[in-house]
Amino acid sequence: MLPGVAGARRGEQPRFPLPGRVGRLLLASPLPHVLPIAVRAATELGLNAETAPGLVDVVDDSSPLDATRFDRLLARLARELTTAEAAVVRVACDPGDDDGVAVAAQLMAAPTLAVELARRGITVEVGLLAEAELYPVYQPVVDLADGRTTGYEALLRGRVDGREVGGGDLFFLAEAAGWGDRLDRWAREAAVAGAGPWLGGADLYVNSSPEAVFRPEVCLAGTEQAVREAGIAPGQLVFEVVEAHATRDRGHLLAVLEHHRAQGWRVALDDVGVGWSSLALVSALRPDVVKLDKALVARLDTGAARAVVGGLVEVAHSLGAVVVAEGVETQARADRARELGVDLGQGWLFGRPARVADELLAG
Repeated sequence: MLPGVAGARRGEQPRFPLPGRVGRLLLASPLPHVLPIAVRAATELGLNAETAPGLVDVVDDSSPLDATRFDRLLARLARELTTAEAAVVRVACDPGDDDGVAVAAQLMAAPTLAVELARRGITVEVGLLAEAELYPVYQPVVDLADGRTTGYEALLRGRVDGREVGGGDLFFLAEAAGWGDRLDRWAREAAVAGAGPWLGGADLYVNSSPEAVFRPEVCLAGTEQAVREAGIAPGQLVFEVVEAHATRDRGHLLAVLEHHRAQGWRVALDDVGVGWSSLALVSALRPDVVKLDKALVARLDTGAARAVVGGLVEVAHSLGAVVVAEGVETQARADRARELGVDLGQGWLFGRPARVADELLAG
């Protein structure tokens, strides 16, 4: 039985379920909003559910044992939980006696192996994540027609022992340590809070992975609060979704994007042009902004790349979307993009990512 609730069942005769049948399930999850869903579903099915922090113990007290109840419970959870939520719920069938459950609970609540190794100093790379000073930097986005700065993209950086670590490396380490969703949330909220004092009427582009948003109304509550406290108008906020992420779980992605739009936020499809289904994806998601991948922009001197960009621009404009060329490092590249109808540009030609707002505004 779960620690803290075992006394409620002391004195009862032990149950011996028939072979192949399940009489008890133990569910554990670090997400506080997931387990109440399991409790509600179990109760509605006539199962007894008892809780402890991070855990739910579900027992079938019926006599004779109705093995189909647990099958129905799991089927209901499969429907009611998102793919991402289900991936962080652990389930133990008939976990054994009380001592065994206590040990299992401790193991499930323990950090991942990668984090434990980092604590002991064995894995220096993951240790960087725990020691890094994390902060957002901002890169300008400009109008290719007149050179006017219309917005800034927030990017994550970290500093350890005087060395800067890029956002891609930080997220790679975070995923390995099981911290991906937490780092994504921190980066979103820090980007908004950091831009509030100086953004003015410009747009703010914020990167976010839909896979880190298990349930939008819960996971994005902190972001909504950060936007309010920063005094940024909802329409100034543009959440970027990488094209590769957009093809994994389309249903979950659409739910996240629907929540964004309900808040008045806009949506950008990032790194467009690297996948085979770019045109179809733009049409299906109908983003407010289409950001062309820097590798595609770098090849604008080739006929093939110009044809791809021309097609993407045509589709995007027909949907009312704005097109941004990323990786614009030369004036020639900016000119080619503008000639193809691209609206905005971002890259070293216009400014490198900077940590301090004054550096951006002075440029």
